[in-house]
Amino acid sequence: MKLIGALIHCMRIALLCVPWLFAPSVARADIVDAAPPVVEVAPGQSVLSLTPYLQLFVDHDHALSADAPNPAALAHRLTPLNREAANFGFSDAAYWVAFTLRNPTDRDLPLVIRQDYPLMDHLDFWAPAGEGGWHHVRTGDHQPFDSRPLALRDYVFPITLPAQSLQTYYLRFASAGSINIGLSVSSQQAYLPRLGLEQLLYGIYYGGFLVLVLYNLFLFLALRDTAYAFYMGYSICCGLFFAVLNGFAFQFFWPDFPWLANRALLLALGLTLTFAIQFARLICNVKRLAPRVDRFCGLLRYGTITLTVLAPFVDYATMTEIFSAAALIVSLTSLSVGAVSVWRGSVSARYFLIAWITLMWTVVMYVFKTFGLLPHNAITHNAFQVGALIEMVLLSLALGARVGEIQRQGHTDQLTGLFNRRHFDELLAKEFSQATRDETPLSLVVLDLDHFKAINDRLGHARGDEALRAVGQLASRLVRKPAVACRYGGEEFAVLLPGCDKPVATKIADRLLNAVAKIDCDGVPLSVSIGVASYENGNFTSAIQLFEAADSALYMAKEGGRNKVVTSPDGETSSQLAASLF
Repeated sequence: MKLIGALIHCMRIALLCVPWLFAPSVARADIVDAAPPVVEVAPGQSVLSLTPYLQLFVDHDHALSADAPNPAALAHRLTPLNREAANFGFSDAAYWVAFTLRNPTDRDLPLVIRQDYPLMDHLDFWAPAGEGGWHHVRTGDHQPFDSRPLALRDYVFPITLPAQSLQTYYLRFASAGSINIGLSVSSQQAYLPRLGLEQLLYGIYYGGFLVLVLYNLFLFLALRDTAYAFYMGYSICCGLFFAVLNGFAFQFFWPDFPWLANRALLLALGLTLTFAIQFARLICNVKRLAPRVDRFCGLLRYGTITLTVLAPFVDYATMTEIFSAAALIVSLTSLSVGAVSVWRGSVSARYFLIAWITLMWTVVMYVFKTFGLLPHNAITHNAFQVGALIEMVLLSLALGARVGEIQRQGHTDQLTGLFNRRHFDELLAKEFSQATRDETPLSLVVLDLDHFKAINDRLGHARGDEALRAVGQLASRLVRKPAVACRYGGEEFAVLLPGCDKPVATKIADRLLNAVAKIDCDGVPLSVSIGVASYENGNFTSAIQLFEAADSALYMAKEGGRNKVVTSPDGETSSQLAASLF
Protein backbone atom coordinates (compact mmCIF):
# COMPACT_ATOMS: atom_id res chain seq x y z
CA MET A 1 0.00 0.00 0.00
CA LYS A 2 2.98 2.32 0.53
CA LEU A 3 3.80 1.94 -3.15
CA ILE A 4 0.24 2.90 -4.13
CA GLY A 5 0.36 5.96 -1.87
CA ALA A 6 3.65 7.04 -3.39
CA LEU A 7 2.23 6.76 -6.91
CA ILE A 8 -0.84 8.79 -6.02
CA HIS A 9 1.37 11.43 -4.38
CA CYS A 10 3.47 11.63 -7.54
CA MET A 11 0.32 12.05 -9.63
CA ARG A 12 -0.84 14.93 -7.44
CA ILE A 13 2.50 16.66 -7.90
CA ALA A 14 2.25 16.06 -11.65
CA LEU A 15 -1.24 17.56 -11.83
CA LEU A 16 0.00 20.66 -10.07
CA CYS A 17 3.03 20.95 -12.34
CA VAL A 18 1.27 20.59 -15.71
CA PRO A 19 -0.44 24.01 -15.67
CA TRP A 20 2.82 25.60 -14.54
CA LEU A 21 4.51 24.33 -17.68
CA PHE A 22 2.18 26.51 -19.75
CA ALA A 23 2.18 29.50 -17.40
CA PRO A 24 4.73 31.62 -19.30
CA SER A 25 2.62 31.77 -22.48
CA VAL A 26 -0.59 32.59 -20.58
CA ALA A 27 1.13 35.30 -18.57
CA ARG A 28 2.52 36.87 -21.71
CA ALA A 29 -0.94 36.86 -23.29
CA ASP A 30 -2.46 38.73 -20.37
CA ILE A 31 -0.31 41.81 -20.92
CA VAL A 32 -1.32 42.29 -24.54
CA ASP A 33 -3.35 45.49 -24.69
CA ALA A 34 -3.17 46.62 -28.28
CA ALA A 35 -5.88 45.81 -30.80
CA PRO A 36 -4.99 42.82 -32.96
CA PRO A 37 -3.39 43.76 -36.26
CA VAL A 38 -4.91 43.07 -39.61
CA VAL A 39 -3.72 39.82 -41.20
CA GLU A 40 -1.95 40.58 -44.45
CA VAL A 41 -1.97 37.56 -46.75
CA ALA A 42 0.10 36.85 -49.84
CA PRO A 43 0.00 34.45 -52.78
CA GLY A 44 0.98 30.95 -51.61
CA GLN A 45 0.18 31.93 -48.01
CA SER A 46 1.40 29.22 -45.62
CA VAL A 47 -0.81 28.04 -42.78
CA LEU A 48 -1.13 30.83 -40.25
CA SER A 49 -2.95 30.66 -36.92
CA LEU A 50 -5.57 33.37 -36.56
CA THR A 51 -5.75 33.19 -32.76
CA PRO A 52 -3.53 36.26 -32.13
CA TYR A 53 -5.66 38.28 -34.55
CA LEU A 54 -9.12 37.39 -33.25
CA GLN A 55 -11.68 39.75 -31.77
CA LEU A 56 -14.16 38.17 -29.39
CA PHE A 57 -17.60 38.74 -27.95
CA VAL A 58 -19.08 36.29 -25.42
CA ASP A 59 -22.87 36.24 -25.67
CA HIS A 60 -23.81 34.71 -22.31
CA ASP A 61 -27.57 35.15 -22.78
CA HIS A 62 -27.70 34.33 -26.50
CA ALA A 63 -29.08 37.82 -27.08
CA LEU A 64 -27.75 37.88 -30.65
CA SER A 65 -29.46 35.45 -32.98
CA ALA A 66 -27.39 33.38 -35.36
CA ASP A 67 -29.91 34.42 -38.00
CA ALA A 68 -28.86 38.07 -37.75
CA PRO A 69 -28.76 39.37 -41.32
CA ASN A 70 -25.80 41.67 -40.61
CA PRO A 71 -23.27 40.24 -38.16
CA ALA A 72 -21.19 43.39 -38.55
CA ALA A 73 -23.76 45.05 -36.27
CA LEU A 74 -21.96 43.50 -33.33
CA ALA A 75 -18.63 45.03 -34.30
CA HIS A 76 -18.75 47.55 -31.44
CA ARG A 77 -19.05 44.67 -28.95
CA LEU A 78 -15.96 42.84 -30.13
CA THR A 79 -12.74 43.20 -28.15
CA PRO A 80 -9.26 41.75 -28.79
CA LEU A 81 -8.95 38.17 -27.59
CA ASN A 82 -5.73 38.93 -25.64
CA ARG A 83 -5.00 35.23 -25.24
CA GLU A 84 -2.63 32.88 -26.99
CA ALA A 85 -5.24 30.13 -26.96
CA ALA A 86 -8.96 30.29 -27.66
CA ASN A 87 -10.37 27.36 -25.71
CA PHE A 88 -12.90 28.10 -22.99
CA GLY A 89 -13.90 24.74 -21.52
CA PHE A 90 -17.60 24.03 -21.01
CA SER A 91 -19.85 27.03 -21.47
CA ASP A 92 -23.50 27.77 -22.20
CA ALA A 93 -22.55 31.00 -23.94
CA ALA A 94 -22.20 31.67 -27.65
CA TYR A 95 -18.80 32.90 -28.80
CA TRP A 96 -18.64 35.41 -31.65
CA VAL A 97 -15.25 36.00 -33.25
CA ALA A 98 -14.06 38.19 -36.08
CA PHE A 99 -10.81 38.63 -37.97
CA THR A 100 -9.76 40.91 -40.78
CA LEU A 101 -7.72 39.93 -43.84
CA ARG A 102 -5.95 42.28 -46.25
CA ASN A 103 -4.93 41.47 -49.79
CA PRO A 104 -2.31 44.02 -50.91
CA THR A 105 -1.79 42.36 -54.30
CA ASP A 106 -3.39 43.16 -57.63
CA ARG A 107 -5.08 39.81 -58.02
CA ASP A 108 -7.74 37.88 -56.15
CA LEU A 109 -6.41 35.33 -53.64
CA PRO A 110 -8.19 31.99 -53.12
CA LEU A 111 -7.86 31.09 -49.43
CA VAL A 112 -9.20 28.56 -46.94
CA ILE A 113 -10.30 29.25 -43.39
CA ARG A 114 -10.04 26.18 -41.21
CA GLN A 115 -11.52 25.38 -37.80
CA ASP A 116 -9.44 22.41 -36.55
CA TYR A 117 -11.72 21.12 -33.74
CA PRO A 118 -14.64 19.18 -35.27
CA LEU A 119 -16.74 18.61 -32.12
CA MET A 120 -18.70 21.83 -32.36
CA ASP A 121 -22.49 21.69 -32.06
CA HIS A 122 -23.21 24.95 -33.89
CA LEU A 123 -20.82 26.85 -36.14
CA ASP A 124 -21.88 29.78 -38.32
CA PHE A 125 -19.59 31.55 -40.78
CA TRP A 126 -20.20 34.85 -42.54
CA ALA A 127 -18.12 36.10 -45.45
CA PRO A 128 -18.75 39.41 -47.23
CA ALA A 129 -20.70 39.10 -50.44
CA GLY A 130 -21.23 41.66 -53.13
CA GLU A 131 -23.10 44.92 -52.55
CA GLY A 132 -22.97 44.77 -48.76
CA GLY A 133 -24.52 41.33 -48.42
CA TRP A 134 -23.26 38.33 -46.56
CA HIS A 135 -22.62 34.74 -47.51
CA HIS A 136 -23.77 32.64 -44.54
CA VAL A 137 -22.75 29.00 -43.91
CA ARG A 138 -24.53 27.16 -41.09
CA THR A 139 -22.88 23.92 -40.06
CA GLY A 140 -21.75 21.99 -36.98
CA ASP A 141 -22.33 18.42 -35.84
CA HIS A 142 -25.99 19.22 -35.12
CA GLN A 143 -26.38 19.56 -38.88
CA PRO A 144 -26.02 16.80 -41.50
CA PHE A 145 -22.47 16.35 -42.70
CA ASP A 146 -23.24 17.75 -46.15
CA SER A 147 -23.88 21.16 -44.57
CA ARG A 148 -20.12 21.71 -44.67
CA PRO A 149 -18.68 23.59 -47.64
CA LEU A 150 -16.12 20.83 -48.15
CA ALA A 151 -16.64 17.17 -47.21
CA LEU A 152 -13.79 17.08 -44.71
CA ARG A 153 -13.58 16.08 -41.06
CA ASP A 154 -12.72 19.65 -40.00
CA TYR A 155 -14.66 22.76 -40.92
CA VAL A 156 -12.99 24.28 -43.98
CA PHE A 157 -14.41 27.44 -45.59
CA PRO A 158 -13.03 28.36 -49.01
CA ILE A 159 -13.05 32.11 -49.67
CA THR A 160 -11.71 34.48 -52.30
CA LEU A 161 -10.14 37.71 -51.04
CA PRO A 162 -10.46 40.37 -53.78
CA ALA A 163 -7.42 42.28 -54.95
CA GLN A 164 -6.49 45.42 -53.01
CA SER A 165 -9.16 44.74 -50.39
CA LEU A 166 -9.68 44.61 -46.65
CA GLN A 167 -12.45 42.26 -45.44
CA THR A 168 -13.72 41.11 -42.06
CA TYR A 169 -15.13 37.61 -41.45
CA TYR A 170 -17.36 36.52 -38.59
CA LEU A 171 -18.01 33.20 -36.89
CA ARG A 172 -20.28 32.07 -34.10
CA PHE A 173 -19.46 29.06 -31.90
CA ALA A 174 -21.89 27.35 -29.54
CA SER A 175 -21.64 23.85 -28.08
CA ALA A 176 -22.71 21.73 -25.14
CA GLY A 177 -19.18 20.34 -25.14
CA SER A 178 -15.88 22.11 -24.76
CA ILE A 179 -15.39 25.31 -26.78
CA ASN A 180 -12.10 25.03 -28.69
CA ILE A 181 -11.54 27.68 -31.34
CA GLY A 182 -8.65 26.78 -33.60
CA LEU A 183 -8.84 28.98 -36.68
CA SER A 184 -6.18 29.27 -39.35
CA VAL A 185 -5.83 30.77 -42.83
CA SER A 186 -3.78 29.53 -45.75
CA SER A 187 -3.73 29.50 -49.51
CA GLN A 188 -5.29 26.55 -51.23
CA GLN A 189 -1.87 25.60 -52.62
CA ALA A 190 -0.45 25.37 -49.10
CA TYR A 191 -3.49 23.67 -47.60
CA LEU A 192 -3.81 20.72 -50.00
CA PRO A 193 -0.33 19.21 -49.36
CA ARG A 194 -0.88 19.63 -45.63
CA LEU A 195 -4.24 17.90 -45.93
CA GLY A 196 -2.64 14.99 -47.81
CA LEU A 197 0.03 14.60 -45.14
CA GLU A 198 -2.57 14.63 -42.37
CA GLN A 199 -4.61 11.96 -44.14
CA LEU A 200 -1.51 9.80 -44.51
CA LEU A 201 -0.56 10.15 -40.83
CA TYR A 202 -4.08 9.37 -39.67
CA GLY A 203 -4.14 6.35 -41.99
CA ILE A 204 -0.95 5.07 -40.37
CA TYR A 205 -2.38 5.81 -36.93
CA TYR A 206 -5.64 3.91 -37.39
CA GLY A 207 -3.80 1.22 -39.33
CA GLY A 208 -1.72 0.67 -36.19
CA PHE A 209 -4.89 0.04 -34.20
CA LEU A 210 -6.14 -2.37 -36.88
CA VAL A 211 -2.87 -4.34 -36.94
CA LEU A 212 -2.92 -4.71 -33.14
CA VAL A 213 -6.53 -5.88 -33.18
CA LEU A 214 -5.95 -8.45 -35.96
CA TYR A 215 -2.73 -9.73 -34.37
CA ASN A 216 -4.39 -10.29 -31.02
CA LEU A 217 -7.48 -11.77 -32.71
CA PHE A 218 -5.32 -14.58 -34.09
CA LEU A 219 -3.78 -15.09 -30.65
CA PHE A 220 -7.24 -15.18 -29.10
CA LEU A 221 -8.41 -17.82 -31.56
CA ALA A 222 -5.31 -19.89 -30.77
CA LEU A 223 -5.24 -19.47 -26.97
CA ARG A 224 -8.91 -18.80 -26.11
CA ASP A 225 -7.79 -16.44 -23.35
CA THR A 226 -10.56 -13.93 -22.53
CA ALA A 227 -7.95 -11.26 -21.76
CA TYR A 228 -7.35 -11.03 -25.52
CA ALA A 229 -11.07 -10.50 -26.13
CA PHE A 230 -11.19 -7.59 -23.69
CA TYR A 231 -8.00 -6.17 -25.18
CA MET A 232 -9.57 -6.22 -28.64
CA GLY A 233 -12.74 -4.61 -27.26
CA TYR A 234 -10.64 -1.93 -25.60
CA SER A 235 -8.61 -1.30 -28.77
CA ILE A 236 -11.66 -1.14 -31.06
CA CYS A 237 -13.60 1.20 -28.76
CA CYS A 238 -10.54 3.37 -28.19
CA GLY A 239 -9.99 3.64 -31.94
CA LEU A 240 -13.68 4.49 -32.41
CA PHE A 241 -13.42 7.14 -29.70
CA PHE A 242 -10.58 8.86 -31.54
CA ALA A 243 -12.37 8.49 -34.87
CA VAL A 244 -15.29 10.41 -33.34
CA LEU A 245 -12.97 12.92 -31.70
CA ASN A 246 -11.20 13.61 -35.00
CA GLY A 247 -14.41 13.83 -37.03
CA PHE A 248 -13.79 10.77 -39.21
CA ALA A 249 -16.69 8.78 -37.72
CA PHE A 250 -19.19 11.53 -38.66
CA GLN A 251 -17.65 11.82 -42.11
CA PHE A 252 -17.64 8.11 -43.01
CA PHE A 253 -19.96 6.19 -40.64
CA TRP A 254 -23.06 8.29 -39.95
CA PRO A 255 -23.00 11.54 -41.98
CA ASP A 256 -26.82 11.77 -42.03
CA PHE A 257 -27.34 11.19 -38.30
CA PRO A 258 -26.29 14.27 -36.32
CA TRP A 259 -27.85 12.91 -33.12
CA LEU A 260 -25.54 9.90 -33.20
CA ALA A 261 -22.60 12.11 -34.11
CA ASN A 262 -23.21 14.07 -30.89
CA ARG A 263 -23.68 11.07 -28.60
CA ALA A 264 -21.13 8.70 -30.16
CA LEU A 265 -18.20 10.26 -28.30
CA LEU A 266 -19.68 9.47 -24.88
CA LEU A 267 -20.84 6.02 -25.96
CA ALA A 268 -17.39 5.15 -27.29
CA LEU A 269 -15.72 6.53 -24.18
CA GLY A 270 -18.04 4.58 -21.88
CA LEU A 271 -17.33 1.32 -23.71
CA THR A 272 -13.61 2.08 -23.71
CA LEU A 273 -13.56 2.58 -19.94
CA THR A 274 -15.62 -0.58 -19.38
CA PHE A 275 -13.28 -2.75 -21.44
CA ALA A 276 -10.24 -1.05 -19.90
CA ILE A 277 -11.16 -1.83 -16.29
CA GLN A 278 -12.09 -5.44 -17.11
CA PHE A 279 -8.87 -5.94 -19.05
CA ALA A 280 -6.91 -4.56 -16.09
CA ARG A 281 -8.54 -7.10 -13.76
CA LEU A 282 -7.53 -10.00 -15.99
CA ILE A 283 -4.07 -8.98 -17.15
CA CYS A 284 -2.97 -8.13 -13.59
CA ASN A 285 -4.66 -11.21 -12.08
CA VAL A 286 -6.27 -8.93 -9.49
CA LYS A 287 -8.82 -11.50 -8.32
CA ARG A 288 -6.02 -13.69 -6.96
CA LEU A 289 -3.46 -11.06 -5.97
CA ALA A 290 -5.76 -8.38 -4.50
CA PRO A 291 -9.38 -9.56 -3.99
CA ARG A 292 -10.54 -6.30 -2.36
CA VAL A 293 -9.19 -4.21 -5.21
CA ASP A 294 -10.85 -6.60 -7.63
CA ARG A 295 -14.24 -6.04 -5.97
CA PHE A 296 -13.81 -2.27 -6.31
CA CYS A 297 -12.90 -2.72 -9.99
CA GLY A 298 -16.07 -4.76 -10.44
CA LEU A 299 -18.17 -1.96 -8.97
CA LEU A 300 -16.36 0.58 -11.14
CA ARG A 301 -17.13 -1.51 -14.22
CA TYR A 302 -20.83 -1.52 -13.39
CA GLY A 303 -20.59 2.25 -12.92
CA THR A 304 -19.12 2.81 -16.40
CA ILE A 305 -21.75 0.52 -17.93
CA THR A 306 -24.49 2.56 -16.21
CA LEU A 307 -23.01 5.83 -17.49
CA THR A 308 -22.83 4.42 -21.02
CA VAL A 309 -26.50 3.44 -20.92
CA LEU A 310 -27.51 6.87 -19.57
CA ALA A 311 -25.34 8.86 -21.99
CA PRO A 312 -27.96 9.19 -24.80
CA PHE A 313 -30.66 10.42 -22.41
CA VAL A 314 -28.92 12.88 -20.07
CA ASP A 315 -27.74 16.40 -20.82
CA TYR A 316 -24.59 16.20 -22.94
CA ALA A 317 -22.60 18.83 -21.04
CA THR A 318 -23.36 17.16 -17.70
CA MET A 319 -22.43 13.70 -18.99
CA THR A 320 -19.23 15.03 -20.54
CA GLU A 321 -18.06 16.36 -17.19
CA ILE A 322 -19.03 13.10 -15.46
CA PHE A 323 -17.24 11.02 -18.07
CA SER A 324 -14.13 13.18 -17.77
CA ALA A 325 -14.07 12.47 -14.03
CA ALA A 326 -14.77 8.77 -14.68
CA ALA A 327 -11.83 8.59 -17.10
CA LEU A 328 -9.51 9.96 -14.42
CA ILE A 329 -10.88 7.53 -11.81
CA VAL A 330 -10.44 4.55 -14.15
CA SER A 331 -6.91 5.69 -15.01
CA LEU A 332 -5.92 6.08 -11.35
CA THR A 333 -7.52 2.74 -10.49
CA SER A 334 -5.65 1.04 -13.32
CA LEU A 335 -2.40 2.54 -12.06
CA SER A 336 -3.15 1.22 -8.57
CA VAL A 337 -4.07 -2.21 -9.90
CA GLY A 338 -0.84 -2.39 -11.87
CA ALA A 339 1.22 -1.25 -8.88
CA VAL A 340 -0.33 -3.86 -6.57
CA SER A 341 0.22 -6.64 -9.10
CA VAL A 342 3.83 -5.63 -9.76
CA TRP A 343 4.45 -5.50 -6.02
CA ARG A 344 3.11 -9.03 -5.70
CA GLY A 345 5.21 -10.47 -8.50
CA SER A 346 3.20 -10.29 -11.73
CA VAL A 347 5.47 -9.93 -14.76
CA SER A 348 2.72 -8.92 -17.19
CA ALA A 349 1.65 -6.16 -14.78
CA ARG A 350 5.01 -4.45 -15.31
CA TYR A 351 4.18 -3.75 -18.95
CA PHE A 352 0.64 -2.83 -17.94
CA LEU A 353 1.85 -0.28 -15.37
CA ILE A 354 4.29 1.33 -17.80
CA ALA A 355 1.52 1.53 -20.41
CA TRP A 356 -0.89 3.30 -18.07
CA ILE A 357 1.76 5.69 -16.75
CA THR A 358 2.46 6.62 -20.38
CA LEU A 359 -1.23 7.18 -21.06
CA MET A 360 -1.97 8.94 -17.78
CA TRP A 361 0.08 12.03 -18.55
CA THR A 362 -1.70 12.50 -21.86
CA VAL A 363 -5.13 11.90 -20.27
CA VAL A 364 -4.45 14.58 -17.68
CA MET A 365 -3.26 16.96 -20.39
CA TYR A 366 -6.36 16.38 -22.52
CA VAL A 367 -8.80 16.72 -19.60
CA PHE A 368 -7.11 19.97 -18.57
CA LYS A 369 -7.49 21.21 -22.15
CA THR A 370 -11.14 20.13 -22.20
CA PHE A 371 -11.87 22.25 -19.13
CA GLY A 372 -9.93 25.21 -20.50
CA LEU A 373 -7.01 24.92 -18.07
CA LEU A 374 -4.51 24.26 -20.86
CA PRO A 375 -4.47 25.80 -24.34
CA HIS A 376 -5.94 24.00 -27.34
CA ASN A 377 -3.03 23.27 -29.64
CA ALA A 378 -1.44 20.41 -31.57
CA ILE A 379 0.32 19.07 -28.46
CA THR A 380 -2.59 19.06 -26.03
CA HIS A 381 -5.02 17.78 -28.67
CA ASN A 382 -2.87 14.99 -30.18
CA ALA A 383 -0.72 13.82 -27.26
CA PHE A 384 -3.65 11.80 -25.91
CA GLN A 385 -3.98 9.95 -29.22
CA VAL A 386 -0.27 9.21 -29.52
CA GLY A 387 -0.14 8.09 -25.89
CA ALA A 388 -3.09 5.74 -26.47
CA LEU A 389 -1.40 4.00 -29.41
CA ILE A 390 1.84 3.59 -27.43
CA GLU A 391 -0.23 2.20 -24.58
CA MET A 392 -1.85 -0.34 -26.92
CA VAL A 393 1.56 -1.61 -28.03
CA LEU A 394 2.73 -1.97 -24.42
CA LEU A 395 -0.50 -3.74 -23.45
CA SER A 396 0.06 -6.18 -26.29
CA LEU A 397 3.47 -6.92 -24.76
CA ALA A 398 1.74 -7.41 -21.42
CA LEU A 399 -0.48 -10.03 -23.04
CA GLY A 400 2.61 -11.81 -24.33
CA ALA A 401 4.08 -11.79 -20.83
CA ARG A 402 0.78 -13.15 -19.52
CA VAL A 403 1.04 -16.11 -21.89
CA GLY A 404 4.49 -16.80 -20.48
CA GLU A 405 3.11 -16.63 -16.96
CA ILE A 406 0.29 -19.03 -17.83
CA GLN A 407 2.79 -21.44 -19.36
CA ARG A 408 4.95 -21.24 -16.25
CA GLN A 409 1.91 -21.83 -14.08
CA GLY A 410 1.15 -24.91 -16.17
CA HIS A 411 4.63 -26.23 -15.31
CA THR A 412 4.68 -25.15 -11.67
CA ASP A 413 3.36 -26.83 -8.55
CA GLN A 414 1.27 -24.25 -6.71
CA LEU A 415 1.92 -25.67 -3.24
CA THR A 416 5.71 -25.88 -3.24
CA GLY A 417 6.63 -23.50 -6.04
CA LEU A 418 8.74 -26.23 -7.68
CA PHE A 419 8.29 -27.46 -11.22
CA ASN A 420 5.59 -30.11 -11.53
CA ARG A 421 5.56 -33.61 -13.02
CA ARG A 422 4.66 -32.33 -16.48
CA HIS A 423 7.77 -30.16 -16.57
CA PHE A 424 9.89 -32.96 -15.07
CA ASP A 425 8.84 -35.47 -17.73
CA GLU A 426 9.66 -33.01 -20.53
CA LEU A 427 12.98 -32.00 -18.96
CA LEU A 428 14.09 -35.59 -18.21
CA ALA A 429 13.59 -36.62 -21.84
CA LYS A 430 15.43 -33.53 -23.05
CA GLU A 431 18.39 -33.90 -20.67
CA PHE A 432 18.72 -37.65 -21.33
CA SER A 433 18.85 -37.00 -25.07
CA GLN A 434 21.49 -34.32 -24.48
CA ALA A 435 23.55 -36.62 -22.23
CA THR A 436 23.55 -39.48 -24.74
CA ARG A 437 24.50 -37.13 -27.57
CA ASP A 438 27.33 -35.44 -25.64
CA GLU A 439 28.34 -38.61 -23.73
CA THR A 440 28.09 -36.76 -20.38
CA PRO A 441 26.74 -38.14 -17.08
CA LEU A 442 23.19 -37.48 -15.89
CA SER A 443 22.00 -38.32 -12.39
CA LEU A 444 18.54 -38.50 -10.89
CA VAL A 445 17.65 -38.27 -7.20
CA VAL A 446 14.14 -39.32 -6.18
CA LEU A 447 12.99 -38.76 -2.57
CA ASP A 448 9.80 -39.57 -0.73
CA LEU A 449 8.62 -38.14 2.61
CA ASP A 450 8.40 -40.94 5.17
CA HIS A 451 5.18 -41.63 7.09
CA PHE A 452 3.38 -38.77 5.38
CA LYS A 453 -0.05 -40.32 5.93
CA ALA A 454 0.62 -40.39 9.68
CA ILE A 455 1.49 -36.67 9.59
CA ASN A 456 -1.80 -35.87 7.86
CA ASP A 457 -3.79 -38.06 10.26
CA ARG A 458 -2.14 -36.67 13.37
CA LEU A 459 -1.68 -33.00 12.54
CA GLY A 460 -4.15 -32.44 9.69
CA HIS A 461 -3.73 -31.73 6.01
CA ALA A 462 -2.69 -28.12 6.60
CA ARG A 463 0.38 -29.27 8.55
CA GLY A 464 0.98 -31.92 5.89
CA ASP A 465 1.02 -29.21 3.25
CA GLU A 466 3.49 -27.21 5.36
CA ALA A 467 5.76 -30.25 5.56
CA LEU A 468 5.66 -30.70 1.77
CA ARG A 469 6.29 -27.01 1.27
CA ALA A 470 9.27 -27.10 3.64
CA VAL A 471 10.83 -30.10 1.87
CA GLY A 472 10.24 -28.45 -1.51
CA GLN A 473 11.88 -25.19 -0.42
CA LEU A 474 14.79 -27.14 1.02
CA ALA A 475 15.31 -29.06 -2.23
CA SER A 476 15.16 -25.83 -4.23
CA ARG A 477 17.66 -24.13 -1.93
CA LEU A 478 20.23 -26.96 -1.80
CA VAL A 479 20.54 -27.59 -5.54
CA ARG A 480 22.05 -25.14 -7.98
CA LYS A 481 21.66 -24.73 -11.72
CA PRO A 482 21.72 -26.61 -13.97
CA ALA A 483 20.19 -28.97 -11.37
CA VAL A 484 16.37 -28.78 -11.22
CA ALA A 485 14.12 -29.81 -8.32
CA CYS A 486 10.53 -30.89 -9.06
CA ARG A 487 7.54 -32.19 -7.16
CA TYR A 488 6.78 -35.44 -8.92
CA GLY A 489 3.48 -36.06 -7.18
CA GLY A 490 2.03 -36.53 -3.70
CA GLU A 491 4.93 -36.61 -1.24
CA GLU A 492 7.49 -37.62 -3.88
CA PHE A 493 10.15 -35.23 -5.23
CA ALA A 494 12.78 -35.54 -7.93
CA VAL A 495 16.06 -33.71 -8.49
CA LEU A 496 17.62 -33.88 -11.97
CA LEU A 497 21.41 -33.36 -11.99
CA PRO A 498 22.86 -32.81 -15.52
CA GLY A 499 26.61 -33.39 -15.68
CA CYS A 500 26.78 -35.08 -12.26
CA ASP A 501 28.10 -38.61 -11.85
CA LYS A 502 26.94 -41.06 -9.17
CA PRO A 503 29.41 -40.06 -6.37
CA VAL A 504 28.41 -36.38 -6.66
CA ALA A 505 24.71 -37.25 -6.82
CA THR A 506 25.07 -39.45 -3.72
CA LYS A 507 26.69 -36.59 -1.78
CA ILE A 508 23.81 -34.29 -2.74
CA ALA A 509 21.32 -36.96 -1.67
CA ASP A 510 23.07 -37.33 1.71
CA ARG A 511 22.95 -33.56 2.17
CA LEU A 512 19.22 -33.57 1.47
CA LEU A 513 18.68 -36.45 3.89
CA ASN A 514 20.46 -34.64 6.74
CA ALA A 515 18.80 -31.29 6.02
CA VAL A 516 15.28 -32.77 6.08
CA ALA A 517 15.99 -34.36 9.46
CA LYS A 518 16.54 -30.87 10.88
CA ILE A 519 13.10 -29.59 9.85
CA ASP A 520 10.74 -29.14 12.79
CA CYS A 521 7.07 -29.85 12.07
CA ASP A 522 5.29 -29.20 15.39
CA GLY A 523 7.52 -31.66 17.18
CA VAL A 524 7.10 -34.41 14.60
CA PRO A 525 10.45 -35.45 13.09
CA LEU A 526 10.61 -35.58 9.31
CA SER A 527 12.66 -37.97 7.24
CA VAL A 528 12.92 -38.99 3.61
CA SER A 529 13.92 -42.09 1.71
CA ILE A 530 16.07 -41.41 -1.33
CA GLY A 531 16.94 -43.36 -4.45
CA VAL A 532 19.80 -42.40 -6.78
CA ALA A 533 20.50 -43.52 -10.34
CA SER A 534 23.04 -42.24 -12.88
CA TYR A 535 23.40 -42.49 -16.61
CA GLU A 536 27.07 -43.13 -17.46
CA ASN A 537 28.77 -44.85 -20.39
CA GLY A 538 25.47 -45.83 -22.04
CA ASN A 539 24.24 -47.95 -19.12
CA PHE A 540 20.61 -46.94 -19.85
CA THR A 541 18.95 -46.82 -23.25
CA SER A 542 16.06 -44.49 -22.35
CA ALA A 543 15.03 -41.80 -19.89
CA ILE A 544 12.27 -44.08 -18.60
CA GLN A 545 14.85 -46.72 -17.62
CA LEU A 546 16.85 -44.10 -15.69
CA PHE A 547 13.76 -43.01 -13.77
CA GLU A 548 12.69 -46.59 -13.05
CA ALA A 549 16.16 -47.34 -11.67
CA ALA A 550 16.04 -44.34 -9.32
CA ASP A 551 12.47 -45.11 -8.30
CA SER A 552 13.35 -48.76 -7.58
CA ALA A 553 16.32 -47.60 -5.48
CA LEU A 554 13.87 -45.41 -3.54
CA TYR A 555 11.63 -48.47 -3.03
CA MET A 556 14.63 -50.37 -1.67
CA ALA A 557 15.32 -47.50 0.78
CA LYS A 558 11.72 -47.71 1.98
CA GLU A 559 11.92 -51.48 2.39
CA GLY A 560 15.27 -51.17 4.11
CA GLY A 561 13.96 -49.09 7.00
CA ARG A 562 13.48 -45.62 5.49
CA ASN A 563 15.51 -42.46 6.23
CA LYS A 564 18.38 -43.59 4.02
CA VAL A 565 19.96 -43.20 0.58
CA VAL A 566 20.13 -46.15 -1.79
CA THR A 567 21.98 -45.99 -5.11
CA SER A 568 21.07 -48.06 -8.13
CA PRO A 569 23.80 -50.45 -9.34
CA ASP A 570 25.09 -49.45 -12.76
CA GLY A 571 22.87 -50.57 -15.57
CA GLU A 572 20.24 -52.31 -13.46
CA THR A 573 16.65 -51.77 -14.42
CA SER A 574 13.67 -51.64 -12.13
CA SER A 575 12.83 -55.31 -12.67
CA GLN A 576 16.34 -56.37 -11.75
CA LEU A 577 16.30 -54.24 -8.59
CA ALA A 578 12.91 -55.57 -7.62
CA ALA A 579 14.10 -59.13 -8.08
CA SER A 580 17.06 -58.49 -5.80
CA LEU A 581 14.68 -57.76 -2.93
CA PHE A 582 13.38 -61.34 -2.88
